Amino acid sequence: MTTISVTTWSLEQTAPTDLRPAAVPEGDVRVARSEVPSPEFSRFLYASVGGDIRWTDRLAWPYARWREHLDRPGVETWVAYDRGTPAGYVELEAQQEGIVEILYFGLLPAFRGRRIGGHLLSYGVARAWDLADRWPGLKPTTRVWLHTCSKDGEHAMDNYRRRGFRLFDTTVEEEPMVVTPGPWPGAYSA
Repeated sequence: MTTISVTTWSLEQTAPTDLRPAAVPEGDVRVARSEVPSPEFSRFLYASVGGDIRWTDRLAWPYARWREHLDRPGVETWVAYDRGTPAGYVELEAQQEGIVEILYFGLLPAFRGRRIGGHLLSYGVARAWDLADRWPGLKPTTRVWLHTCSKDGEHAMDNYRRRGFRLFDTTVEEEPMVVTPGPWPGAYSA
């Protein structure tokens, strides 16, 4: 089996004042919470955003697993729309002791390079900091963290750092090489 070396960087913010918001992009771009848990919609976002960068860990999840994940208190999906079309998303997960992880963040390939990503990340991080306001019983957020890796988009790390995230851990592991899953061959050519 062929493997690739993957570097994973873990980053964090420890106060809401760490967030350095990006400018709002021009045009009709808005961000809205997907308040009705929808395995179909979440799987669409996951596969469409991550298909060209080898996001594969959730592709085999059955419907019930998606439902179970999305129904947990403190799991939220925030979606960026460009003129009514889904452009990308950020998925938040409340963890123990006021910690919130940004599980997934990214844009569909057609929307990359249009200044939507910085805005969506800024919006998602702000929602991570006020997550407990929407979920009675959760502790107020004390830390927001995420990880990115060498398989992610070339501008991911720069975007995280520009938004105020600080590096706290780096790991390097060998992973099996997987074929880019799609959504279909040739979908990402310009």
